Amino acid sequence: MHVTAAGVEVPALGFGTARMSDYEAEYRVVETALDAGYRHVDTAQIYGSEPAVGDALADSDLDREDVFLTTKLAGENRSYDAVFESTRESLEELRTAYVDLLLIHWPVDDVPTEETLRAMNDLRDDGLVRHVGVSNFSVPQLRDAREASDAPVLTNQVEYNVENRQDELLAYCIEEDVMLTAYSPLGVGELLDDETLGTVADRHDRTAAQVAIRWLLQQPMVATVPMSSSPAHVRENFDIFDFELSDAEMRELFSVGGDLDADLAARIGL
Repeated sequence: MHVTAAGVEVPALGFGTARMSDYEAEYRVVETALDAGYRHVDTAQIYGSEPAVGDALADSDLDREDVFLTTKLAGENRSYDAVFESTRESLEELRTAYVDLLLIHWPVDDVPTEETLRAMNDLRDDGLVRHVGVSNFSVPQLRDAREASDAPVLTNQVEYNVENRQDELLAYCIEEDVMLTAYSPLGVGELLDDETLGTVADRHDRTAAQVAIRWLLQQPMVATVPMSSSPAHVRENFDIFDFELSDAEMRELFSVGGDLDADLAARIGL
């Protein structure tokens, strides 16, 4: 399953590497994720997981072209020169000549987004970055970023799950051909006890986590990057491609976060 944005195909289900404990744990779960079938891996300069991601990818039997690799600029690396220097350092940590996607991790006030994007576009021209994007941007901030970037802003990565919806952003992304990448699709684990998720999961003989991920992937323009430090859960979260939620179940899950706007419902096909 892929999301196509700005003509680029991205594996819709990725593996996130935030909040890992140490190198060995990070390496083990990334290795497990690649073995399970994930072909989209998400890291960031502030996560500290770039070395483990790079080593696991290099040690796998996969060709570099087979994996869509994302990293993100730390807040202190937003100036033009810092973008170049820190991205080169990330490439060394990741043991790769390029990343598929480089994101601005958070909007900041001390460096203009235009300056950061100019550097990211120049990295793209140099072949060190294939695509650019942002994370944790509001709709107005995303709109401004798209106007400031010569290259398409491929995605906005934000927290998005059944309890924390992003209706305005999703509508904008669908309209403007931008991918919404959902992090924390399970909250920080608290959604595993949600009654509605549990009810729908029981109908399909699945876990609440699998249903929460499937709900995201059945929405247009949405990818997601769940993370887990448990190899068993890493594999379980990938096992979501042989069942489908009905329209009624999709609406039921949308209701967890409040009423769904009629216009967005139409865009989603509900």
